[in-house]
Amino acid sequence: MARRIGILTSGGDAPGMNAVVRAVTRAGLQKGMEVYGIRRGYVGLLTGDVFEMDERTVSGVIQRGGTFLYTARCPEFRDMEGVKKGYEMCKKLGLEGIVVVGGDGSFRGAGDLSSLGINCIGVPGTIDNDIQCTEYTIGYDTAMNTAMEMIDKICDTTQSHDRCSVIEVMGRKAGYIAVNVGIAVGAEAVITLEEPYDLNEIAKKMMQAKKGGKTHFLIVVAEGVGQTDVIAREIQEMTGMESRVTVLGHVQRGGSPTVRDRVLATEMGYHAVELLEQGIGNRIVGLKDGKVYDIDLQEGLAMKKPFINRRFEIMNMTAF
Repeated sequence: MARRIGILTSGGDAPGMNAVVRAVTRAGLQKGMEVYGIRRGYVGLLTGDVFEMDERTVSGVIQRGGTFLYTARCPEFRDMEGVKKGYEMCKKLGLEGIVVVGGDGSFRGAGDLSSLGINCIGVPGTIDNDIQCTEYTIGYDTAMNTAMEMIDKICDTTQSHDRCSVIEVMGRKAGYIAVNVGIAVGAEAVITLEEPYDLNEIAKKMMQAKKGGKTHFLIVVAEGVGQTDVIAREIQEMTGMESRVTVLGHVQRGGSPTVRDRVLATEMGYHAVELLEQGIGNRIVGLKDGKVYDIDLQEGLAMKKPFINRRFEIMNMTAF
């Protein structure tokens, strides 16, 4: 059993990270562990920015967005020299296990640290839902709801001005937010990296719908496509309809987490503590068939996550 454990949040922040920290802290304390918060991810581990936590440290954090432990990118931890420094700091602080809340890059660091003998458990916290070995990542639901609410508001002005709104949502390497939000807001088209798109075909359908009396349109684009301005300009040239770009940006990372994110974050955090209690490391906690489980870290990172083509098909069949 790990007697002293740490927890850090790494990479991009996601709503629900605080709920994981709360669950790990309180579950660890109940199991007789000492729990330490590590500020600013691996940067804090390398610099020793670590503090002991108790029940009151995590009071009132479950409803807060972001991460009160802060987060940062740590290029130094990508090299084994940096990882060895992290290992030495763990030994100095007496940390026998670490819960790492983040995405793929954070988990690779956790795997390297595990290989040196520090039991690390990865908990998937990223709004993009792009961790291969889990059906769902913490923060995804909140980000989608935020995007949906923002686009609903944009739709009001789009309708008032007979415009086409081209809206960029987050998703640097994955279109999961885009396709789900596109369905939820009734978008006429969704453009992602995973599926080919034809602007001529989209413009043709828009013109047909316009002849039938439709006056405004919504097109949702995943940020990873990287050509939102170009897409809007070409749509306007093809259709003659004023097209405006809105980039939702980092507003999607913030906000109070939804019920789903709070509950799943708590379940995953608790499961991570159970693993460390058994002296188990080098695992990723995930969701499979609706149930929390864990998988070997390297095996999990090597998996390929299928895109939700069925929803893309449904969106296309129900648009216009």
